[in-house]
Amino acid sequence: MSGLLALLDDVAGIAKVAAASVDDVFGQAAKAGAKAAGAVIDDAAVTPKYVHGFQPAREIPIVWRIARGSLKNKLLFLLPVGLLLSTFLPWIITPLLMLGGAYLCFEGAEKIAHLFAPHHKDADEPSDLTQDPAHLEEAKVAGAIKTDFILSAEIMTIALAQIPESNIWFEAATLAVVAIGITVLVYGSVALIVKADDFGLLLAQKGRLSPTRALGRGIVKTMPTFMTLLMIVGTAAMLWVGGSIVIHGLEELGAGWLGHTIHDLAVAAAHIFDRAEGFVEWAVTATLDGIFGLALGLLLIPIATKGIVPLWQRFRGSSTSA
Repeated sequence: MSGLLALLDDVAGIAKVAAASVDDVFGQAAKAGAKAAGAVIDDAAVTPKYVHGFQPAREIPIVWRIARGSLKNKLLFLLPVGLLLSTFLPWIITPLLMLGGAYLCFEGAEKIAHLFAPHHKDADEPSDLTQDPAHLEEAKVAGAIKTDFILSAEIMTIALAQIPESNIWFEAATLAVVAIGITVLVYGSVALIVKADDFGLLLAQKGRLSPTRALGRGIVKTMPTFMTLLMIVGTAAMLWVGGSIVIHGLEELGAGWLGHTIHDLAVAAAHIFDRAEGFVEWAVTATLDGIFGLALGLLLIPIATKGIVPLWQRFRGSSTSA
């Protein structure tokens, strides 16, 4: 009997350790996912455009196809590559993270620049809705998954950098939870966004009560404003997160004067307020990080449009002809 009790005690101990490990995985995944807020919001803001113009019945299936492609990007490609780099080339994580941060700054600055200049059409983004719907859907889904790969790479790199040094299995489990959780969050939100108009229209037309019909009309009227607000928040988050990533990376590489200066300014501003020091310090830091991100992004726009993009198009053209 005593042997059985000892065995049960050992099993209980193992179960507690396993439960603690699971809690650690989910806890670290939540922290890592929060750091990727800019890319996550941008992903949710960008994806609905790939569903625009299709029949309502095809919207959710298209979102589901893009979500599956996103999960494949994260779990089959980015997660193994991230673990290999973390294990064998850990020094490269900070430069890659800074590269992703710079890309966020570029994307945010480009969105702002497009407010003052005509938006150029992406050659990879088909817009002719008169062509065969099946081919158009394939092209749209492929374009969305390609864009998602870039954003997912940023998310996974940011998440990997936030995981404390541990064994490869813990890192793999944490990254898998981040990948699945963020994919569900982003594409669940996208599904709600793209069907909100239809839901509001249904309430407005078939609601039995006057308040229900009024709610439906309100949803239909506010969705354009909501999408604009989402784009603004996503752009601000990209500049803030991207700028902070680059600044932190510079500190890691030994050039910490900019980060220290921003910290000192934030602390000085926080001391002016007695009851909101923490919020003021965060707000000032985020604002200065965002301003730096905007400046960096504006600097990168001509470099990308006049240098990187033409080289990429030339390389892609030569690869296609070959």
